[in-house]
Amino acid sequence: MRKIAIFAGVAAALAAAPASADDLKIALIYGKTGPLEAYAKQTETGLRMGLEYATKNTMMVDGRKIVLITKDDQGKPDLAKAALAEAYQDDKVDLAIGTTASGAALAMLPIAEENKKVLIVEPAVADAITGEKWNRYIFRTGRNSSQDAISNAVAIGKPGVTIATLGQDFAFGRDGVAAFKEALAKTGATLAAEEYVPPGTTDFTAAGQRLFDALKDKPGKKIIWVIWAGGGDPLTKIQDMDPKRYGIELSSGGNILPALAAYKRLPGMEGATYYYYAIPKNPINDWLVAEHKKRFNAPPDFFTAGGFAAAMAAVTAVQKAKSTDTEKLIAAMEGMEFDTPKGKMIFRKEDHQALQSMYHFKVKVDPNLAWADNELVRELKIEDMQIPIKNKR
Repeated sequence: MRKIAIFAGVAAALAAAPASADDLKIALIYGKTGPLEAYAKQTETGLRMGLEYATKNTMMVDGRKIVLITKDDQGKPDLAKAALAEAYQDDKVDLAIGTTASGAALAMLPIAEENKKVLIVEPAVADAITGEKWNRYIFRTGRNSSQDAISNAVAIGKPGVTIATLGQDFAFGRDGVAAFKEALAKTGATLAAEEYVPPGTTDFTAAGQRLFDALKDKPGKKIIWVIWAGGGDPLTKIQDMDPKRYGIELSSGGNILPALAAYKRLPGMEGATYYYYAIPKNPINDWLVAEHKKRFNAPPDFFTAGGFAAAMAAVTAVQKAKSTDTEKLIAAMEGMEFDTPKGKMIFRKEDHQALQSMYHFKVKVDPNLAWADNELVRELKIEDMQIPIKNKR
């Protein structure tokens, strides 16, 4: 209980204490309200816990008190732009972290460049953030769509395996399948079909039947790989269509714990995930899991780990640079290794994308858990995945 009280006291002090010129001011821009509220809440919790861990509970870096300034963009690009500009220009923050939605994050990138200030992107995943829309002030601790897709291809692709994909008909789905397809070609597996449906789809009967038709007569192992964000629950809907009668299996990437409840109907399903609290074995994750369970009576989730990683990156960068001068920060962060709940991450010099492990998992049903347990098959290390550099600079 004492640690909970300390954490609450630190959080209150961060929120209430007036800032001074000597403070280390960090802005968190996030979708605190809106469709990605659950993700944003996890990010803030992880960021606060990460700052606590990185500073040994002092909330001080090189003698400077950390002041965290939070701003809600509601997941809207125009609000995200305005919030970041306000943080840099009015609040005089040293660096910023955010945001939750990819569209809002993309809108923020030029603001960082105009103000010549560092923006650590967490947790938005669009490839364009460290790809075609990137600029040198942008660093990302979150994984990108390519890391998601390539890790899944590496996890399930083998010679003799035939795969069909189902994705949402917008950038997230199409970019993800494109990256998956490219990585799959190197595994010896065959891609038989691609299906795209509108993001709000709830009836997958027609698309599911077309996928069945594309796979049912193929020899060997047959898999439908689903890339999806938000509601609709395509995995459950397609499972209800009985793919097993054709010898077809389902696969998808990891997800937040509430979404993993639906995976309990899919014991044995394999895929790759960004984070699952029981998988990484290191002192930071041990601390995060134990403390999160004490404070919130639940394990940390996807975006809690991400917020924690962003905190570790920010503190490591300031300590390494011995400054919050933007050019010194950039010099310190390019190629920088830093510790996270997932182990080591590295900011790639060419595009400032954090290279990191992903995890090949198998669904295991534990009656004591409300969600499907993600049992580790193998850690997919940085060197196991060839993540393309997509920026043009």
